[in-house]
Amino acid sequence: MSSFSVAEDIIPIAQFKSHASEWIRKLAEGKEAVVITNNGRAAGVLLSPSEYDRLTYTERFLASIREGFDDIEAGRVFSTDELLKEFQ
Repeated sequence: MSSFSVAEDIIPIAQFKSHASEWIRKLAEGKEAVVITNNGRAAGVLLSPSEYDRLTYTERFLASIREGFDDIEAGRVFSTDELLKEFQ
């Protein structure tokens, strides 16, 4: 993921409203995200579909790893022999 360029990736909401289709096109062409400000403060982030997919995939992947560690700590595991018996 590339870093934000203040000059290009952070825009006031008024600019986004008047050029929404242009910003949507930029996202479709590969721009990952645009920060939209209101009264000089970040108010929202518009993501490309691919960037949204990447972020949600990463979160699901990390959650499954945490779940696996929780299973190990709680003893919800099988030995190799037990696992092989299940599949025979």
